[in-house]
Amino acid sequence: MTLRLGLTGGIGSGKSTVARLLQARGAMVIDADAISRACTEAGGSAMPAVRSVFGSAFMAPDGSLDRQRMREHVFAQPQARKALESIIHPLVVAEVRRLTSAYTSTCVVFDVPLLVESTRWRHQLDQVLVVDCSHETQIRRVVERNGWERRAIEDVIKSQSPRAVRLAAADVVLFNDAHGIEALQHLVTQLANRFGL
Repeated sequence: MTLRLGLTGGIGSGKSTVARLLQARGAMVIDADAISRACTEAGGSAMPAVRSVFGSAFMAPDGSLDRQRMREHVFAQPQARKALESIIHPLVVAEVRRLTSAYTSTCVVFDVPLLVESTRWRHQLDQVLVVDCSHETQIRRVVERNGWERRAIEDVIKSQSPRAVRLAAADVVLFNDAHGIEALQHLVTQLANRFGL
């Protein structure tokens, strides 16, 4: 029997690192964010609708989504965010279904940043794994990784489910507040053993 594990966490939590570590142990990882990005690359399946709804001002010169401009726009305009999600989410769901139909692993990890916010995911999963860390750790990691200003990171954190809501939705929590990967590797090894990986 295949375990369907939903993986989520706030920005800077280490969720993507956990996904990679589980994949190295043999889990199949389906990355909803990567599918979403592919939809908005040049020639991506979402781009005709994005151009129609938002206009060419949100297109990069190569025909892909101008992510920075769109990020600023959807944070300022909640309705724009809903419009963008209504374009991209059905495409992501369709691709996830296609990939899932071909899985062979005993554990499929659905790496979904907005798992808690979405009503589409929970009924498809056996368990929800939340990667968690403190607010200040989130800020530090995103500054180090992306070079963003604190205000921009705070805006993203505010747009995501509150930490308490994510934790309340979790069947399993990995608390990843350490600096460095060793402690997280140990936690993921214990988890993988528990899941038979």
